[in-house]
Amino acid sequence: MTAQDSVQNDGRSEAPDAVAALEAAGPVASAGSDRDAWPRRQVVSFGRRDGRRQGQYARAYPPELARFVIEPPRGERSASLADGWVFDASAAFERDAPLIVEIGSGTGEAVLHHAAENPHLNHLAVEVYRPGASRTVAQAGVRGLQNVRVLEADAAELVGGALAPGSVAALHVFFPDPWPKTRHHKRRLVDAWFVAQVARALEPGGVLRLATDWEHYAHQMLQVAAGCGHLRNAYPARDGGWASRYSGRPLTTFERKGLAAGRTIHDLEFVRA
Repeated sequence: MTAQDSVQNDGRSEAPDAVAALEAAGPVASAGSDRDAWPRRQVVSFGRRDGRRQGQYARAYPPELARFVIEPPRGERSASLADGWVFDASAAFERDAPLIVEIGSGTGEAVLHHAAENPHLNHLAVEVYRPGASRTVAQAGVRGLQNVRVLEADAAELVGGALAPGSVAALHVFFPDPWPKTRHHKRRLVDAWFVAQVARALEPGGVLRLATDWEHYAHQMLQVAAGCGHLRNAYPARDGGWASRYSGRPLTTFERKGLAAGRTIHDLEFVRA
C-alpha cells in the first residue's frame, strides 16, 4: 500500500469514463483458465523496498515475537519465495482452522481487528514492507492474538503457487495501491492473472473480498472477477454488482484518506463456485 493522498490526480476526473476506458484497452483474459496456462507474473505491484527498511524496523524480530512471523525460504529477491515452497497453515498455527488471508495488510488495522473478532479463524497477514509487517507483529503480541501470522512476501508469488489449492476460506485485498497513472496500470495487483490464482486457492464457497476508493481500479476489479468462471458475484443484482460494505472491515487509515479526498468506496465480494 502507498499513501494514496500523495497522488496529485484524485481519480475522480476519470470516473465517468472508467468502463469505457477498460473496454478501449481491449478484452480482459479469462480468469478461469487452467493454472498451467498462466505464466508467472513478471511485473511487481509494489515500489522499491530498500529505503523503507530503516531504523528499528531493519532489525530482526525479537525472539518473543518469533511465533507470529513466517520465515519462508527465499528466492533471488528479499520479498520473493523459493520455488516449490507452500504455506503450511496447520504447522504455522499449530491447529486446523479456516484460513483468512489479507494481502497488503499494511500496519495490520484490518487483519488484527478481524482476528480479534474471530478467534476461531486463522489469519495470515501478507505485507511486502517491513515497517507495516513489524507493526502488525508487535500489535499481535501486545494483544495476544494467537491466530495471527505475518509473512513478508510478494503477494503475486504467494497466490501463484504458495497457497495450496482449496486451502483458503477467504482472501481480502483492501485498498491496494491504485497505481493511478495509465503507464503504471500494469502494476496493479488485482488483474485477471491474480484473480485466477485466488480462485485456485479458495475452497468451495470461499470468498474473495475487495475494496478500493479508486473508481477506475474498482471497475477493473469488477471486470476481471466477473470474467473468472470459477467465481460468482455475491451481489449480482445490487447497484451494478457492487457489494455492501463488509462488516468485518474496520474504518482504516486508507479508507479515511479516500473519504476525506471525496472518493467513493467500492466493495466487491465474489464466491468460489
